[in-house]
Amino acid sequence: MMDFEQSDRGKAVEEQLLRFMDEFVYPAEREWAEQAEAEPNKEPQIILELRAKAKNIGLWNLFLPDEDWGAGLSNLEYTPLCEIMGRSPIAPRVFNCQAPDTGNAEILLEFGTDEQKKTWLRPLLDGDTHSCFSMTEPEVSGADPTKLRTRAERVGDEYVIDGHKWFTSGAVGAAFAIVMAVTDPDAPPHERTSQIIVPTNNPGFDLIRSVSVMGHSGGGGHCEIRYENCRVPVTNRLGPEHSGFMIAQARLGPGRIHHCMRAIGMAERGFEIMCQNANNREVAGGLLRDKQFIQEWVATSRMEIDQARLLTLYAAHKMDRYDKKAARQEISMIKVVVPNMMMNVLDRVIQSLGALGVSDDTLVAGMWRNGRSLRLADGPDEVHKMVIARRELKRFA
Repeated sequence: MMDFEQSDRGKAVEEQLLRFMDEFVYPAEREWAEQAEAEPNKEPQIILELRAKAKNIGLWNLFLPDEDWGAGLSNLEYTPLCEIMGRSPIAPRVFNCQAPDTGNAEILLEFGTDEQKKTWLRPLLDGDTHSCFSMTEPEVSGADPTKLRTRAERVGDEYVIDGHKWFTSGAVGAAFAIVMAVTDPDAPPHERTSQIIVPTNNPGFDLIRSVSVMGHSGGGGHCEIRYENCRVPVTNRLGPEHSGFMIAQARLGPGRIHHCMRAIGMAERGFEIMCQNANNREVAGGLLRDKQFIQEWVATSRMEIDQARLLTLYAAHKMDRYDKKAARQEISMIKVVVPNMMMNVLDRVIQSLGALGVSDDTLVAGMWRNGRSLRLADGPDEVHKMVIARRELKRFA
């Protein structure tokens, strides 16, 4: 039996979150945009103020199901909260529920030593630092992490890291990176790599640039990094040696659900903007809402958003009831369905808004611009479809 009804505990947090969004987050969006534009590589002051308010009332680390480290909410309880946060570009950061920190926190909690948790996880969850995840490389396909070239050679009690990474999101201002590097080039493809914690002030960590994405390179940035004779202690390795691919897969299960729920939140926010505009905008002697095209866009968008949400809730339910492995097919499916749905909905919103839609006077253009990468991040659509098909065909073999 499947029941997607929010629990009493989840409802209480949801009500508190909704009030906070209405009172503090939505009104701060324009101020945040102005501060971020003025100083793109600095945390806007308004974010620091909102983070302090959220932390003070316990709206903090809601993504972690471990009660000793986080809020203790299940995946199914957290998914509606994550959708609400996805409605605003600043909300995940305000509540310390932003990627890539969430994924890094999850693998530090699952695979980190007590010392690593004390040194790296605790400050991350306290909001004193933030982090980045350094895997993708420009010279090889990001869709196939078994082909990574960045090398971490063990020399005594140290790893010496040499390599070239990019799209290391959030690297600007991060305290540390979790680097996926080859520790045994002769091992089978899925056993070649390890994950290693590298402080960003370490000699040999060279942040080259924040890569411009569709004309924008602000915020924490999708950064290009070179590791050149970058030495860190072996004790900085996360989990067993040569387990990098396995840890990456463990990281992606909850992370993909989080991405999808935030994307649904973006689609829902855009949908509301479209409907509000249609109810008030006069075109050719009548309101926009009376035009058949607009009605078709509204109806189709409503159906697509709700379908995507139900599939995502089902994936979260299956993760809670069984485990990440049991839900991997559903997780792959939402990773294809949701970003495509979001792009379709936002495209209709932009079209319905006309010139306003492609400006940054609303959030829609920014959501579309940032959301496009979700069809590539954590595995492109084509890879997920291939995997989905293989699993289904195997069932009937």
